Amino acid sequence: MKPPKRLDGRVALVTGASRGIGAAAAKALAAEGAHVILLARTKAGLEETYDSINENGGTSTIMPFDLTHLDELEALGPTILERFKRLDIWVANAGKLGTLTPVSHSKIKDWRDVYTLNVLSNVQMIRTLEPLLKASDAGRAIFVGSGMGVDPYAFYGEYGVSKAAVMFLARTWAEETKHTNIKINIVRPGAVDTELLAEAFPGGYHAEGLRMPEDIASMFVELSLPSCTRRGETVQPEDFNL
Repeated sequence: MKPPKRLDGRVALVTGASRGIGAAAAKALAAEGAHVILLARTKAGLEETYDSINENGGTSTIMPFDLTHLDELEALGPTILERFKRLDIWVANAGKLGTLTPVSHSKIKDWRDVYTLNVLSNVQMIRTLEPLLKASDAGRAIFVGSGMGVDPYAFYGEYGVSKAAVMFLARTWAEETKHTNIKINIVRPGAVDTELLAEAFPGGYHAEGLRMPEDIASMFVELSLPSCTRRGETVQPEDFNL
């Protein structure tokens, strides 16, 4: 008989699960026994994550969804409840970089596109997922932040402002739920070898010396455990000796 895993019986939702940090987090959660709902805009990338999880003895479900369709997001919570009967863990990872340009040269449409995915989709998901996470005996929500949301970088305004907003959103929600079973935290992963980082630093990007997404995936497991006591914190790999 196999020994129990730390997340046996838990259901997790990971957005942006088709690649990078989201895919690595999903695989790590599944390896610890969680059933992982894989959400991203395109099905093809999700299939790669799904296959990897299954090959390693885990279980997952593919759920292609465009998070910028905010009105349709309202049905996500009820859909998860109907299909899976519960939700214990939510990893809010999906995001986009936007256009690298001075603020004075930027376009309102580009700001709107970035803000819709990086911020407003998470607001809508909080609204639809909170009842499920409250119903869990140990609801956990983990938002992926960024140092660009703390310290300003020239030409990265769209991304930096959106990340500052989503981190403040997470901390606000953590305050609002501090007397519940939900624990909400933020991961600031630092420089990780992902497509988004390569896009952020065109021409000057190289992977040598960077952490890989798999190197930080254990952070998401630790913050998802029923035994986790952190609440409203922003954590970095160094906090977990990674």
